[in-house]
Amino acid sequence: MGDSQNAALQRRALADAGVGRVFEEAASGAQWDRPELHRMLDQLRPGDVVVVWKLDRLSRSLGDLLRLIERIAAAGAGFRSLTEAIDTTTAAGRAMMQMVGMFAEFERAMIRERTAAGLAAARAEGRIGDRRPGLKEVQRAEIVENVLTDRRTAAQMARFFQVNEATVSRAIAAARAASDHLVSTPQRSGA
Repeated sequence: MGDSQNAALQRRALADAGVGRVFEEAASGAQWDRPELHRMLDQLRPGDVVVVWKLDRLSRSLGDLLRLIERIAAAGAGFRSLTEAIDTTTAAGRAMMQMVGMFAEFERAMIRERTAAGLAAARAEGRIGDRRPGLKEVQRAEIVENVLTDRRTAAQMARFFQVNEATVSRAIAAARAASDHLVSTPQRSGA
């Protein structure tokens, strides 16, 4: 089924549900920066009910979905999903959303525990669990030499080595700090 047919099906279902005003978003439900979503949220008033055809039309992430539903509730409005038959204007619908929230929190806790266990196992094997450095020592030296002698800019070197400019800035700052340390270290004379 094409997008235009799917959109028509959704509009018809919303009209059949008695929806008075439709906010139609072109951006994906996986994105947070959606102008129509934010316009709808800004216009919510107590007693309004946000109706979606399917939960994934509001958000693809369970965490984001729960935050959006909390924001809707904070405005004094209800939430209703036609396909999943969830309606927070009823006691059963509110209970259902609380259970969904509990499962989401349980999932986050399990992920935290698995991550902690994985890091502990890595440490026990002698790995520290940090990211690998973005640059090798020889690359760092080449960046420092090129930037400090004004042959290339930090931005050019970042593009050349395909790293973030902050990585280049840190390499330069570390080289300057090491150079300052060597210069400021007092010389001891042999007596």
